[in-house]
Amino acid sequence: MATLPPPKLIATDLDGTLLRSDGTLSDRTRAALAAAEHAGIRVVLVTGRPPRSVPELLAGIGPHFVIAANGAAVYAPDGTLAHMSQIRPLAATRLVTRVRRVLPGAAFAVEYDGGFGHEPTYPTWSFGEEAAEPVGTAGELLTRLPGRPVLKILAYHPTLPLDDFYERALRTAGTNAETTYSTGLSLVEFSAPRVTKATTLLAWSGRLGVGSDEIAAFGDMPNDLPMLTAVGHSYAMANAHPDVLRAASHRAPANDEDGVAQVLEGFVDTLSSSQRATVAPAAYPDRSTR
Repeated sequence: MATLPPPKLIATDLDGTLLRSDGTLSDRTRAALAAAEHAGIRVVLVTGRPPRSVPELLAGIGPHFVIAANGAAVYAPDGTLAHMSQIRPLAATRLVTRVRRVLPGAAFAVEYDGGFGHEPTYPTWSFGEEAAEPVGTAGELLTRLPGRPVLKILAYHPTLPLDDFYERALRTAGTNAETTYSTGLSLVEFSAPRVTKATTLLAWSGRLGVGSDEIAAFGDMPNDLPMLTAVGHSYAMANAHPDVLRAASHRAPANDEDGVAQVLEGFVDTLSSSQRATVAPAAYPDRSTR
């Protein structure tokens, strides 16, 4: 695996990318993240996971900036909310109404700034969803119950294959929402228009003085595609979705082989070698002619 010039910033997805398939962070990857930060390479975690998962992420992975909910929220290393892009209530209600009309049988869930609600027929899987509340119709979840900003809407279909469900949901939403998916389930995710991992990452990194060509990004699923195609160095994990493998300019070993760590170790080694060469003592003058 060739080692490229080190970037100024690392942006990495979590599930299927930085984390192993069992959801854990390996000791090797933890050490590689720390070494990169110590070497002056910033690290930001960019995930589709909801805001309510951020405290657990920071406790388990370490104090990094987190871009959550596919770009809808940014959190500082201490867990402080730094930015939020919500779906406007009327737009959210219209979106759910259109998708339900075109795709009967779909069940909906709503991610708030710090909570989660779902319809009774929506299945729950992880990230505390089994304890989520409130439960109600999508209309109640979007308007009457919590009164909190909506960051992401999820739609699940019990019978349609994922590809069919996604394509039809994408056409139905049009430019009224960003539509993507990040699992193999028939689960589609909607964010506010023009809110993606890429738009938020580039806005955030730009404020740090880091250009897109100075970023290396890692991902494995279609919700990573905007980010991977917007940066200077894109890495698809060996276990990535075929569309991601085609789009990325580089390939990293699989997540269960600590692929992100392997690339980061190469970056840090390159920086260390460069620094050693810079500070190497000058050769002593030849005294043999005295």
